[in-house]
Amino acid sequence: MDGGAVSLDELAYFLNSDSAPQGCMDLSELDGFLAGLVAGPEVVPRDEWLAEVWDNDEPDYADEAERESVEQAIFDRYAAIETGLDATPLGYAAILWQDESGTTVAEDWAAGFMQAVTLRAKAWQPALADEDASMLLIPIASLAGMTLPESERGGQAMTDDALEGLMQDAEHVLPVCVLGLRRFWAERASESRMVRH
Repeated sequence: MDGGAVSLDELAYFLNSDSAPQGCMDLSELDGFLAGLVAGPEVVPRDEWLAEVWDNDEPDYADEAERESVEQAIFDRYAAIETGLDATPLGYAAILWQDESGTTVAEDWAAGFMQAVTLRAKAWQPALADEDASMLLIPIASLAGMTLPESERGGQAMTDDALEGLMQDAEHVLPVCVLGLRRFWAERASESRMVRH
């Protein structure tokens, strides 16, 4: 990796390499996490969320240039998600894995998204209380639940059939959910501004 920009492939490689902390996110999880930050109710300081990416550990960078290029790749992805969500038509595509059989794996992405929600659990409450917004969060939370052992999943908000359909359509459904949540917070923010004046 030279001092130039790091591609998403190179970033994925770094996240899976021995240089990255054991518990750090993979690229799909990171993408969901960043999407959750972008779509969330408030801006989370960079230092705070970056620590989450590395599981509050410190990557073993070769040098300062590598640190800068890896972090920049993460920040660039954050900016790209923001731009993609605000574009018409929607320009954000979630980074999802495919397993050997060609099945799309969306659980990692969803787990990352929910981790961003957890960072600001209290601020996210209005979305859970809102009928439309909660419908956007349920698919993501349900997918994230698949990463947990069954005993910890709690009541399933979705039937197995619905969940299976969601997994097949994840690449189409997830960006729309993210966009809907981003708009939900934007509308709430503009409403509260209107109330103040």
